[in-house]
Amino acid sequence: MKPTLFLSDLHLAPDRTATLAAFHAFARGPARNAAAVYVMGDLFDAWLGDDQRKEPFAHAVVLSMRGITDAGVPLHIARGNRDFLLGEAFAGAAGATLLGEQTIVDVCGTRTLATHGDEFCTDDDAYQRFRAWSRDPRTHRRLMSLPYFVRRLIGLTLRGSSRAATSRKPEAILDVNAEAVTNAFRTFGVSRIVHGHTHRPARHETIVDGTPRERIVLADWDDLGHYVEIDETGSRSRQITG
Repeated sequence: MKPTLFLSDLHLAPDRTATLAAFHAFARGPARNAAAVYVMGDLFDAWLGDDQRKEPFAHAVVLSMRGITDAGVPLHIARGNRDFLLGEAFAGAAGATLLGEQTIVDVCGTRTLATHGDEFCTDDDAYQRFRAWSRDPRTHRRLMSLPYFVRRLIGLTLRGSSRAATSRKPEAILDVNAEAVTNAFRTFGVSRIVHGHTHRPARHETIVDGTPRERIVLADWDDLGHYVEIDETGSRSRQITG
């Protein structure tokens, strides 16, 4: 059986050439031999609206994604905190399906919750306020009513503010809240959660209400690409370069 692949936090950008090369290699190789591919948010370091597809680097990424779907592999993309303006025009060009905030997937018989994961970082009040703002459809409409060059300036400001704020925060509040994760296992009735966002790749095992549960945290991409493959034999972390 072909594996289902999960990846997150690629943060693709024109100046991250090694990461872009790793993504294109992933799209040409492992992705085309998968049962399905799930990108769980922050595919791009910043996405300012689907008119960004006109930029050469973004157009090349869309073409690589189209190569995955043209090979017959279902491709699913979640919005993250960096690319919350991803829209249906982008998804249509890539041949992909945009996911909601939480998606339940049957992966080899295991009920799995796939999400970006930032909703679990409930100890970070300031970030949760940003998250609520960025996920509000009214925010999307207001931003998309602005000229592209204005959105670009706003994006640069937000990224700079985010980096500065993160550097000042205690490490503990940047990770998930254990109670939030436990509540998600109960609410969605799943045995596995797969998410990104925290940049703390790991596989966690826990017991919730007497039942074994598994939480897989996806790695962020730097010069190397990272993804997790899941099949009937279990899960494995993989790396890829350009």
